[in-house]
Amino acid sequence: MKPKAVFWDMDGTLIDSEPYWHQAEIEIAHAHGGEWTEELGWQHSGFPVLVCAQALIDHGTRLPAPTIATMMVERVAELEEERMPWIPGTLELLVALAQQNIPSILVTASPRRMAEAAVRQAPEKAFAGFVCGDDDLPKKPDPAPYLQACKVAEVALSEIRECIAIEDSKPGLQSAAASGATTIAITGYSRNSNSDGPQFASIETYSQISVAMMSELITMRGSRIR
Repeated sequence: MKPKAVFWDMDGTLIDSEPYWHQAEIEIAHAHGGEWTEELGWQHSGFPVLVCAQALIDHGTRLPAPTIATMMVERVAELEEERMPWIPGTLELLVALAQQNIPSILVTASPRRMAEAAVRQAPEKAFAGFVCGDDDLPKKPDPAPYLQACKVAEVALSEIRECIAIEDSKPGLQSAAASGATTIAITGYSRNSNSDGPQFASIETYSQISVAMMSELITMRGSRIR
């Protein structure tokens, strides 16, 4: 049974952008009286930008949260415009899905500007749409972003278990699994352990996944439910 759609988280799943976010956080904190480290950055990986901004304030950064959030987005956007850090294997899988008319939907807590940049730099027609942090929806770990992705893909909510969601963070995995999507954790590009999350399956790299493997997972999950 082929997937009805595939839902992709962005940071740490589609692109290896966490180093960009950590660089931006450290630069902003140190320039404005705060203390921040890469380790603190990893602790806040997968959370909305405003949540991370507040954490920078809690560690001494003397700027309002909305200002920090804007500066973070601007800096990471600059870095991504210089080089989009695609995770190996993602582009090939996006093309394979498109060739089989399986829609891919980007589901990210990042702002619209960054979601649009990723979609624009992906292979032509790789994405059928996106859900982003600027949408008026509850944020991950709430299932709302993935339920909305199902609508964007024009898949009935009753069929969401036949959709694959790929995530790397605990909040993202919780969001995807709670929506009912067949959730896969990608483990090879994050320092945060997600092996004990609610995912149906885990992979370390994209060399371990294919459209056929996704189909097998959906069939396997369906047989367990019945």
